[in-house]
Amino acid sequence: MSRKTPNLSKANAHTDRHSTVPLESTQPKLTQYIGFFSIGYVLASAIFMMIQTKLTLNAQLVTVLSIAIGAYIAVHKFIKHQHRALQKNEINRLMLGGIMAVWLLTVLYFLGVWFLLFDQVSREVLFEMTKQRPLPLLSALVMIVLLSLVSARISIWAFNHLLNPKKDTL
Repeated sequence: MSRKTPNLSKANAHTDRHSTVPLESTQPKLTQYIGFFSIGYVLASAIFMMIQTKLTLNAQLVTVLSIAIGAYIAVHKFIKHQHRALQKNEINRLMLGGIMAVWLLTVLYFLGVWFLLFDQVSREVLFEMTKQRPLPLLSALVMIVLLSLVSARISIWAFNHLLNPKKDTL
């Protein structure tokens, strides 16, 4: 009777039914879905900017609707690619990543406006206004960041629930 040497390769390590696959290898990468979220947000914002030339809309409403459209696109693409709904930790990561990407794009937009459209006098006037009354601007910034976080969380959760391919039927 001959003895077999054990095969210690990693390829066969997952054949045992009691072995567990590391969590990192089963989790899909959310970076492309954060990109879908950002693209959806930018497209919706551009469309709402064009609409606002003819019709006045509330800025907070435009923000919430743009985030909801970005969330819909991201969740729809995730469910289409992964054939399952987002898990709670994936919802949180998609929300935070999407909002960070949106605010990074917003900062780049404002820097472009600041350096390309404003002249030195306009910059000084805005800077002096900010120095004289910083609290209203700071509170408005905190409120819009909170509004975007809450609307992203609710939108992603709602679209994840609505588009879930494996809904429990009673």
